[in-house]
Amino acid sequence: MLAHGQNRDVCGITFKEKVKMFSHDYLKCFKYISGNETSQHIFTKSLYSKLISTSQLLEDFLDFHGAKNNEEWYFYRELSATIRHWSMSSYSQKHISNRLVFYNLHDTEEFEKEGTATLDFLIKTLLKLTPVILDEAKHLHISIPEDNYTDVDFPGVVTSEMLEYDIDDIDRDLQKKNIVKIASELLTIAEKFEPFRFYEPYTIKEIMEIVPDKVNEVEIRRFEMLVHNLQSSFDTYVIHGGYRFGNRTLKEFRGCFSVVFHLLQITGRLLHFYERHLYKVGYKNIYKKIQDRLSYLIDPEILLDRIINYGLYYSCHFLTVGKNLAKEILSENIERSSISVGIPMQLGFHSRPSLLVAKIVQFYGGQVEMCVGTDRFDASSVLDLQWAGGKIQKENIKKVTFEGDVRALKDIEILAGVNYGEDTMGKGIPLPKELKYLT
Repeated sequence: MLAHGQNRDVCGITFKEKVKMFSHDYLKCFKYISGNETSQHIFTKSLYSKLISTSQLLEDFLDFHGAKNNEEWYFYRELSATIRHWSMSSYSQKHISNRLVFYNLHDTEEFEKEGTATLDFLIKTLLKLTPVILDEAKHLHISIPEDNYTDVDFPGVVTSEMLEYDIDDIDRDLQKKNIVKIASELLTIAEKFEPFRFYEPYTIKEIMEIVPDKVNEVEIRRFEMLVHNLQSSFDTYVIHGGYRFGNRTLKEFRGCFSVVFHLLQITGRLLHFYERHLYKVGYKNIYKKIQDRLSYLIDPEILLDRIINYGLYYSCHFLTVGKNLAKEILSENIERSSISVGIPMQLGFHSRPSLLVAKIVQFYGGQVEMCVGTDRFDASSVLDLQWAGGKIQKENIKKVTFEGDVRALKDIEILAGVNYGEDTMGKGIPLPKELKYLT
């Protein structure tokens, strides 16, 4: 019915009349790009923002009218989806480039170089897509707008001026409880992200083996949301604004997870595009044809390289930097105390009780030490605790002292109250509900 454009909706406008309306500003952007294709400076955040909004409106309109199931309109719909994800990724990368100087991060030369290469790939792809989109519109009898955008319509966000810094956050109550909570959450996120960590660039063959089976949109989006929540908590409860003065460690800490958040945005969106639009999953013939056309315009190997060897790699890198800063912040802000508890009955600090104590300390991220006489042992290390266990057994010690993070001490005390999670024969027993995170 709609393919022939004859039936009118309740407003008296046909599909083909309305698709021209929803295409107008979208195509006007590509007419502007086409007329300035030798100049990359036109790709500002304001242009990306316009591309994002117009492509999303067009894609939603086409989806509502069944374009995904229509051979004539399917490619036009796929192009609008491509532009949306490409523009959103470009916007995030542009944001990183603009804000990097304020993040107070160190040794970023290689990261900046890789970021520039990534944005260059994204821009070159948009330039390749431009004539294809305009040609497809003509093929569908959608007129190209006669009016033009100019550079004035898409200014950059950066100027040579900075507003006066007259809201000082140096003396603000930083609420240690919130700082400690956020630093601990960053450590938890970093630990969960550990399976994705790698130290050398992946070859395309290696990338194909992990995408999408191990690294996929769903996994990356999950971490993106966790990091976004962390950033929101930090901005609400720790530093409301300002990055030029104040506590530099806290602001560098914020810079770490902020850049990770934007990198995960890029990685997640490009993974979505790859999995949804390029990855071969055995669809109908028309879908395969469109995939082949998109693969010709967008090199899947370069796309995967940017996803993994830029987006994922530097997410891992800056999470590690943030992890080290989180430990420093915890060391400065945690409330400290000490407790005296008994040792595990019969078997002492063998593998199970040592592991449970270490997991408690690692969960909170603060420093805790086990004191045995004049010796001190790192309670986050299973090896250190077992080493201490040997001294305890040799000297027939019945009680030990733990010193450090009160949050961890509270749970160690609960653990000691149930003989460190085992009976006198060394078999595991159920843990109290307060310690369920250890199971």
